Amino acid sequence: MANTTFSGPVTSTNGFITGTGVNSTVTAATLAVTADAYNGQTINLSRAAGIVVTLPAATGTNAVYKFVVTTAVTTNNYIIQVANATDTMNGLASVAATTGSVFSTLPASDTITMSGTTTGGLIGSYVQITDVATGEFLVTAALVGSGSPATPFSAAVS
Repeated sequence: MANTTFSGPVTSTNGFITGTGVNSTVTAATLAVTADAYNGQTINLSRAAGIVVTLPAATGTNAVYKFVVTTAVTTNNYIIQVANATDTMNGLASVAATTGSVFSTLPASDTITMSGTTTGGLIGSYVQITDVATGEFLVTAALVGSGSPATPFSAAVS
């Protein structure tokens, strides 16, 4: 039998694994992600008024953060951003709306914005971010939106 490693406190009740390291539902306006609490976990974004998520500094730990939209954003945005002015995001986002498009990160991308329309943020939108090197995150995203797709990437953190 293979060993399974969970991050964060984990408990077993009647054979079911529970606790951080499994998944979290976020309904607060902000979330500061840490590797200890969220590595390997699915983070459900569940606030119609949007959430600003700040990642930890990228240090090359290979920590993986997975975000799933479980409540469509209707005001403000779901924003996932780096912690500092030196970290960047590299990768691709597929945005399915009236049509579908694939967008690559821009030079110095450090923020993903899901608006609930052209840049994703509807139920089923998914973002996976991996800490691959000092100052660098790898992003893969499949975003559900409406209207004409637009890039969710920007260089906004200073």
